Amino acid sequence: MNEKIMKFNETAKTFWSKRSKSQKGLILGSIVAVIALIIVISLFATRSDYVPLYNNLSLQEVGQIKGELDTRGIPYELQDGGTTIMVPKEQADGLLVDLAGQGIPNSGNIDYSFFSENSSWGITDNEFNIMKLDAMQTELANLIKGIEGINDAQVMINMAKDPVFVSEATQPTTAAIILNTAPGYQFEGNQINALYQLVSKAVPNLQPENISIMNQYFEYYDQNTQNASTGFQDAYTYQQTVKKDVERDIQRRVQQMLGTMVGMDNVIVSVTTDIDFTQENRVEEIVEPADPETMEGLPVSVETIRETYTGDGAQAGGLAGTGEEDITNYPGAEEGENGEYEYIKETINNEFNRIHKEIVESPYKIRDLGIQVAVDSVKQQDGEEIEYLSQQDMMVVEDGITSILNSIISTSIDGAYGEVAPEEKTSIVFQEFSGSNGLAQETGFKIPLWMYIVGGLLLVIIIILVIMLMMRKSKQEEYEEEEYESEAIATLPDLDEQEESDSIQRRKQLEKMAKEKPEEFAKLLRGWIGDE
Repeated sequence: MNEKIMKFNETAKTFWSKRSKSQKGLILGSIVAVIALIIVISLFATRSDYVPLYNNLSLQEVGQIKGELDTRGIPYELQDGGTTIMVPKEQADGLLVDLAGQGIPNSGNIDYSFFSENSSWGITDNEFNIMKLDAMQTELANLIKGIEGINDAQVMINMAKDPVFVSEATQPTTAAIILNTAPGYQFEGNQINALYQLVSKAVPNLQPENISIMNQYFEYYDQNTQNASTGFQDAYTYQQTVKKDVERDIQRRVQQMLGTMVGMDNVIVSVTTDIDFTQENRVEEIVEPADPETMEGLPVSVETIRETYTGDGAQAGGLAGTGEEDITNYPGAEEGENGEYEYIKETINNEFNRIHKEIVESPYKIRDLGIQVAVDSVKQQDGEEIEYLSQQDMMVVEDGITSILNSIISTSIDGAYGEVAPEEKTSIVFQEFSGSNGLAQETGFKIPLWMYIVGGLLLVIIIILVIMLMMRKSKQEEYEEEEYESEAIATLPDLDEQEESDSIQRRKQLEKMAKEKPEEFAKLLRGWIGDE
């Protein structure tokens, strides 16, 4: 076996030594290209296409699934801050069924079915009340999550304790709810009121005013107050409440709109308002003509009186109503020749538009409005390297925000206070925020593609260096063999001079060398075979 290896090695050396430099470069380039192709194919062949197995998980649920996947030896990746688990696509469907059969993920919350499955005689009243409260919170959270626009909900209920003595006052039941709303979704006023009523009716002795609801951005959803102006609150409290509600509503809408454009964590909105709380109740009696052009009314009745007389003494004259048989205020008749008399009287009653208005002005009007917007100037952050927005990017963002704010201000300020100049009521500032703006770091370790490329290049370089080292070593050994061969031939003893041919003389020298120094003869023979 060793002789075959040595023979193959000698043959390879001989083949390589007879090649030109261009042929050697072509051979080495082909070998490197084949190795690189094999590495790339192996990387793509072994790389799996990952798909989400679960989304929006809690840390407890992620720990359960991660432990099960580690036990089974299934590769996975964590994304979105550890709330999403990615697994190979070909194993996703089977894992869903297997994990569901084992009851994974299990959030640890209990519902009302827990009592029927785990009822026992040894449970205490305190344990029962705790489980009942936990089940109530879970059921209420599941009920709220079924509403459109709400992805998740967390409910905390503080049940009031029953008083021990009759004289003790009963403490109110309170509830705090945090909603995880869908991006860009906006609730209407009646929807918020309906949510308050839903929670109030689901928990015993829970009044709507004892409920606090906010979203993941710490935006508070307050119930619309219907009796604020009926004397239940003093004027100052009412005005401050209305002012805060108006500012919060505008701030919330602007924050959601701009947050959708540049990211919720990259924009801060502040709103200030000047509200006029002057109230006015008045009654107006307005009379208008039916035809404004001619300023005439609409005729509703017409009366015409016409009198004619012909005969002797028909001429009117004398004193009116002076005789005994005369009619008062009626002209008398004078004797004379024949005459005629005619009397015409026309009376027209016109009707005009009569408008009765009872006007109750709005309890408040927005007299002035100012909106301040701060935008994060950091475009991207990768470790210690920070990329800021360019001047052109800032101008584009500022133009878009300005057009939105101008529209909101123009439609919010009451037109009775004169013309509105929206550009004077907005302020946009670009500033680096002190909070962390880096990209969310993935919990699971994932080897980037550039590491594969660098590793492949290093492997190719190592292979080339090994081949060059082997070639250099083989050349050195060949040189040493040739040098030893020449020395061995030179040290051969001279034979007696005979009239012989050169071939016979060389053969005799080799036979003598084979008998006296067999190892050196064998090495010389291998060198000749390699040259052939």
